[in-house]
Amino acid sequence: MAAQGKTCFHCGLPCPEGSDYSVEIEQVVRPMCCPGCQAVAQAIVDNDLTSFYHLRDETSRNAEELVPAALREAEIFDREAVQASFVRAEEGEIREASLIMEGIVCAACVWLSERHVTALPGVLSFRVNYATHRAQVRWDNSRISLSEILRAIAAIGYLAHPFDPGRQEALQKKEKRQALWRIAIAGFGAMQVMMLAVAMYAGDYGGMDADLRLFMRWVSLLLATPVVLYSARPFFIAAWRDLRQRQLGMDVPVALAIGAAYGASLVATVLNRGHVYFDSVTMFTFFLLTGRYLEMAARHRAGQVAEELVRLRPAVATRVGADGRRESVPVSELAVGDLIRMRPGDTIATDGCIVEGHTEVDESLLTGESLPLGRGPGDAVIGGTLNITSPITVAVEHVGEDTVLAAITRLLDRAQGEKPRIARLADRIAGWFVAAILVLGVAVGLAWWGAGPERAFTIVLSVLVVTCPCALSLATPAAVTTATGALTRRGLLVTRGHALETLARTTHMVFDKTGTLTEGRLVLEAVHVLREGLATERVQALAASLERDSEHPLARALSEACAGSLVAVAAPRSVPGQGVEGIIDGRRYRLGSDRFVAEWGTAPPEPDDTASWVWLADEAGVLAGFAIGDRPRAEAAAAMQALREMGLQLVMLSGDREAVAAAVASELGIDEVHGRLSPDAK
Repeated sequence: MAAQGKTCFHCGLPCPEGSDYSVEIEQVVRPMCCPGCQAVAQAIVDNDLTSFYHLRDETSRNAEELVPAALREAEIFDREAVQASFVRAEEGEIREASLIMEGIVCAACVWLSERHVTALPGVLSFRVNYATHRAQVRWDNSRISLSEILRAIAAIGYLAHPFDPGRQEALQKKEKRQALWRIAIAGFGAMQVMMLAVAMYAGDYGGMDADLRLFMRWVSLLLATPVVLYSARPFFIAAWRDLRQRQLGMDVPVALAIGAAYGASLVATVLNRGHVYFDSVTMFTFFLLTGRYLEMAARHRAGQVAEELVRLRPAVATRVGADGRRESVPVSELAVGDLIRMRPGDTIATDGCIVEGHTEVDESLLTGESLPLGRGPGDAVIGGTLNITSPITVAVEHVGEDTVLAAITRLLDRAQGEKPRIARLADRIAGWFVAAILVLGVAVGLAWWGAGPERAFTIVLSVLVVTCPCALSLATPAAVTTATGALTRRGLLVTRGHALETLARTTHMVFDKTGTLTEGRLVLEAVHVLREGLATERVQALAASLERDSEHPLARALSEACAGSLVAVAAPRSVPGQGVEGIIDGRRYRLGSDRFVAEWGTAPPEPDDTASWVWLADEAGVLAGFAIGDRPRAEAAAAMQALREMGLQLVMLSGDREAVAAAVASELGIDEVHGRLSPDAK
């Protein structure tokens, strides 16, 4: 059908004579002046954003200005340069990305978004982690673009954008602040309305002046109105979104109960007859919001571990140009082949290979190796690990989603995104349960209609409130999330959604060593003085003085254990991977590995291989040895004993040397142990 009219409905420009461009907007065919306006308007209609035309103040000659921001920005994410920082390319045209979902308020939101996006042609999988509001999406880029996926999500009332730790933290703070404001207003309103309600209840028995009762009703109306319009607003928005998608979410009966009770009370107040339910409305809203806030706080705590892992990667790196000039650039702008300079104490920006310099790298957060590892030219380094002793130049080999840290993060996201069987069952039941509630409400209303409409309304309202499905839809994810968070705070990370359910059928318990069975912190275990006449306090003071300015974990262990006062060190020199050297009171000392001190002619004695040994020597020979290790937790032995008594087989994994791992396993009574394991091997 040809459009009739002289002006383009989209941009306001005159339509050329003979033009036949049009778009049906809200069941009315609107004229368009050109194919460009027609395409943009059709995109707005297809993405259910026609409210844009009602909200705009005036038309514009620039059609691009009239495109909603959500649609304009989505196109940017189709560019390869932009996708490089958050999209992982798999075989062929398969892509995977991590997104933040804004607007998720309950398990029903997760169910709706997953069902809607998964149904799109070309989308291979879409999982939303309710605890962190992060989504993992895999799609065939030859069939559907990322911008189309983002638009599809926007069409059902949610906003998705690439995951960024800083932005997610800001969103969580905003979510918490808004929730607290809603609770505060609902709580204040509930307290004031309840005081008036108690007075009116007492008046039913002791008598109350009619004008005073009417006045109290109007005051209650004024107090309850902001509670309904502001505090309860999320319930109405979510219910409307569910109904638009022809779904019955748990917010439908909640919004129906609040709206009906408030509406009936408003009519009763205006007409000055019948009952009012302002106290029920405000208290119901307050308790629901409080419950959701507690559940939200549990979600945020449960997601902190994953976010801390993501934050291991720094935001800025120092790039070395072809002319040798250095510049600070965002890590997201690094490309394969770039050279980056890492100073001592810097977190390595991305995966690469050392091309210049020798240093020691702390990989404990990723590999579990408690001691720093020596690295030099040709050695690979992992983004997120810590450069300790010396500056190095690294050639970038992997960036963005191709790094080891990104792979570990994806694994964690994928694991946390899996739903327990009981949660999936609750999601399936919730919709039917809501439908049953509504049918039951209608049936109860009809059954009580003979007792009078007002009586029937009260009974139906009671049914809606008492049978609120929040417990069904919120309790399951809240319980799982809270349990997961509690385990996380105790050092146990749940990486599969079904883990809590299947825990009762466990036959083997596999533990990581560093930080799980051990304290995760190096301490001085023993001091062996090898030269007569030297006091233990003296050799400890010498060692701590030599390591005073070092960030090496061994140095920190010696410094913390030193009971004596430090002494001045002249001409200090650090040898990466070996140790330190300096002059104290005119005498040269060395502190470090056995090979380092043996260069002065005297080799230290063969130590017990279950500890890490550091040797102190002067030019005349070895003075002392320091045994440094990672002690088992005080409660670890008792915990292992309790698990053995339950009939479980215990296994320990470690990135440490086999001998060190075996010593800890033997002390704790663990029979099966595996050492020198990478994160992938674990």
